[in-house]
Amino acid sequence: MKKIFLWLFNVCFGLIVFAQTDSITSYKKTSAMIPMRDGIRLYTVILSPVNAKNSVPIMITRTPYGASFPIPDDTVVTIIPNNFNYYSMAREGYIFVFQDIRGKYKSEGSMQIHQPLVHAVRKNVVDESTDTWDTVDWLVKHVANNNGKAGIFGISYPGWLALVGAVDPHPALKAASEQACMGDLFLGDDFHHNGAFRLSYGMEYTYEVEFDKTTDSDFPFPQFDLYDWYLKLGSLKNVNGKYFHNKIPTWNDFVQHPNYDSFWKQNSPLNYVAYPQIPMLHVGGYFDQEDINGPQLMYEHMEKRDSFNRNYIVLGPWNHGQWARGRADSLGKIAWESNTAEWFQSLQKKWFDYWLKGIDSHHDSATQKKFDEATCFQTGSNQWKSYSSWPPKEATKMNLYAAANNTCSFEKPTSTTGAISFVSDPAHPVPYRTQPIEATYGRGSRWRTWHVEDQRFVYTRPDVVSFAMDSLKEDLTVTGKIIAHLFASTTGTDADWVVKLIDVYPNFDPKNLLMSGYQLPVAMEIFRGRFRKSFSNPSPLTPNKPEEFVIDLHEINHVFKKGHRIMIQIQSTWFPIIDRNPQKYAPNIFEAKESDFIKATHTIYLNAKYPTSIELPVIK
Repeated sequence: MKKIFLWLFNVCFGLIVFAQTDSITSYKKTSAMIPMRDGIRLYTVILSPVNAKNSVPIMITRTPYGASFPIPDDTVVTIIPNNFNYYSMAREGYIFVFQDIRGKYKSEGSMQIHQPLVHAVRKNVVDESTDTWDTVDWLVKHVANNNGKAGIFGISYPGWLALVGAVDPHPALKAASEQACMGDLFLGDDFHHNGAFRLSYGMEYTYEVEFDKTTDSDFPFPQFDLYDWYLKLGSLKNVNGKYFHNKIPTWNDFVQHPNYDSFWKQNSPLNYVAYPQIPMLHVGGYFDQEDINGPQLMYEHMEKRDSFNRNYIVLGPWNHGQWARGRADSLGKIAWESNTAEWFQSLQKKWFDYWLKGIDSHHDSATQKKFDEATCFQTGSNQWKSYSSWPPKEATKMNLYAAANNTCSFEKPTSTTGAISFVSDPAHPVPYRTQPIEATYGRGSRWRTWHVEDQRFVYTRPDVVSFAMDSLKEDLTVTGKIIAHLFASTTGTDADWVVKLIDVYPNFDPKNLLMSGYQLPVAMEIFRGRFRKSFSNPSPLTPNKPEEFVIDLHEINHVFKKGHRIMIQIQSTWFPIIDRNPQKYAPNIFEAKESDFIKATHTIYLNAKYPTSIELPVIK
């Protein structure tokens, strides 16, 4: 959810003070304090095209990260050619609006992260939906030369604002695109994944947003590499005890709601966003380090009631918001061999041009649909693919089974015995990326690329087990949802399970020798064992009892190339992105005692009765 808004605007929008006559498009900047129905006023920046030949639509981005930028009102600026999120739309004329949400930066009121929509059930109560409605109403009435149509889009937190702004929308709001929006904050995204708490991100982000409403605040860490700092932090109860002192509201919510109770359910968009009331384009990245689940989850949820063909999805080979900056032709050491950002921005322009300008440049006469239901980049082959349904119905489910001798295959085990054990020690957790582990948004941070980091850095640890198959004789295309079926036990009474699906490059990669043996994590996820039966009512694990843990590894579209190998990798700690599970059951991990943190022996089962596997949707 971290701010990328101002970076995109100041660096990528390419605005310069107007000083020449051969500019592509010139814009005039104004600002306003727009009144909401409860009297609170929201600071709003308006960029209007100068000398536009026709009336044009309004494009809105609402943000908690600061809508202002350092040029005076009534300054005329020009956009310069560049590859970025706004340029292609700006050159043909849109009115761009950027607004501080209530309680942040120059807007009035108070703010707390991701408050649910309540206006439909509580009379005379405001929320982000009503604020969007009031903003659109003011804009169409007061901004000159608009065509009476508005769209809303945004990335990360602004993506969530676009999602909820499209609920009970103003009649002039005709289309929305939520991009990298948060989904359910307990089941996945941002603060928890399957109940496992995202420690470093949750602590640093909540401090950033809520410590000072007028700005973003960096937590004052005393060192650069934070692996040892988080380890010495000890129990999560020390965060308030030593640092926050109960002054960060969202952190207090974490402590008070360690399970999936009514608080989390009411705060989930699954509860307050029912269906697409206007056309919605969901946009997400396979390697999004912050909100990988939101776009997939919300598309699936809204698709169930999409009776007017308003619901669409685009998935690409991106980290958080990467499609809006630069070329997005690679991520870390992985090359996509094309400018995927430019490709997406062209599609985005066609999307809004159609709904807001009536320009039909993407009509499919065969299906009578204006856009493909799903447009998903295929990693491995590095091609864009279109689908009439997502995930595609033609996929065949095949189980890849972990087997003895650290192997895996598509043949189910027949042996009545077979298992592998390792010791998990909370005092020596597996790092989730190579050290140094910098502050998430600190100087020099490699946070953006850790989802494609070569997993060989943990491959030889004794508390990480791997199962690899022989080299593929032909390409294998996997498209859709990946589900892990892990059969495991522990000598403790709680445990975390991390499962990864890895593409192992050839020992000698003829395409790029430096990529030889690279272990690319195509999909990976964690599950907190106490929630195996219910996220609302956790229960201890029974020591040494084999149990099945079903783990959603999300959706991918990947070709495992001929000569590559597929690997399953399993571990129990992922630090400090995930807090340390004490491994001795504590009703509230946020209040665990230091004595609760114990070593435990974990066992992964590989036999006919307990066949650990990953379910792959294979396209023949």
